[in-house]
Amino acid sequence: MRSLIYLVAGEASGDVLGARLIAAMRRADHGLEFSGIGGERMAEQGMASLFPMQDLTVMGLAEVLPRLRLLRARLDQTVEDILRRRPVVVVTIDSPGFCTRVLRRIAEQGIRRVHYVAPQVWAWRSGRVRHFPGLWDKLLCLLSFEPEFFAPYGLAPVFVGHPVLESGADQGSPERFRTKYGLPAAAKPMILMPGSRRGEISRLMPIYGEVMRRLTDKGMDLVPVLAAAAPAMLAQLEEASVSWPIKPLMITGIADRYDAFAAAAVALTKSGTATLELAMAGTPMGVTYRVNALTAIIARRMVTVQHAALVNLLFGGELVPELIQGHCSPDRLANMVASLLNDSAAQERQIAGFAQVRASLWPKSHALPSDEAATAILELLN
Repeated sequence: MRSLIYLVAGEASGDVLGARLIAAMRRADHGLEFSGIGGERMAEQGMASLFPMQDLTVMGLAEVLPRLRLLRARLDQTVEDILRRRPVVVVTIDSPGFCTRVLRRIAEQGIRRVHYVAPQVWAWRSGRVRHFPGLWDKLLCLLSFEPEFFAPYGLAPVFVGHPVLESGADQGSPERFRTKYGLPAAAKPMILMPGSRRGEISRLMPIYGEVMRRLTDKGMDLVPVLAAAAPAMLAQLEEASVSWPIKPLMITGIADRYDAFAAAAVALTKSGTATLELAMAGTPMGVTYRVNALTAIIARRMVTVQHAALVNLLFGGELVPELIQGHCSPDRLANMVASLLNDSAAQERQIAGFAQVRASLWPKSHALPSDEAATAILELLN
């Protein structure tokens, strides 16, 4: 009899995690079947999604409110499907707003539950951790400091390592990128990553355009490279960059993305996993971000960490500059980029710090994170 594993992913990063987890679990146990909610990457592993994963991809209070009715309907549909299929385990992946509601609804059904990617309550609204006991049987953590935070609450945390180690972000080829896009050896690509959500793009792209204008006025010969998180974002990125002084290169594929990182002189990126990808590639960077004004006001009252960038949190200090919200202005960003490009010692400090950050991402077993996560789940089943 084949055992059914039910996975729930709500955004692109969770889709990648889910796909790698499916592959790792199949390597460990051929008698498994998979069902649930996911995107293209999980579909490539043979898992059909109950509904389009994009229905769950929202962030921030202002973005969620208009879609509450749809989200409630998708929650009901997910729970009904789980109870009908009766899987041996439900694995929810990140997206805590949706996934914790799923876990709470099935808590009394005798189904084993694992949550993959610990909610970042250590960063903001830490009091939420009191609501988690009883929601899962295991919590798979990506960051080495998280088990110490969650263990006192009886939340069964297990550090499985960070999936960026499996991304290939450190395997890019600068020569391949320059050849493909016809860039001379002296060209200085500048990575620009405004995020994967429409709200993120609409807020950061005008700022990035003004940054390029100021850097061009300073005589800095940079080639802007827009790294889209998904092909669906290309049209919005192209429209938002039509008035830029230099037409940016648009890249979407994973191989192109990491080749661009390897070739880049500098990067501007939103906070999040992208900072770890750039650290893997050894690309000097600055971190930028803006959210809806209402979301920002609420967040200021609740944030409890010193840094927004994961790379800074893991380093234990400001390894890379952070220009967030009101500080995320064209003048400040342009000055920061110019300063970093002209200061080889600052670049070397970042690159040396990245090595420390990378070392902290491996589990004790030094197994790949997806294999470590698969092992933790299978131990629960057995």
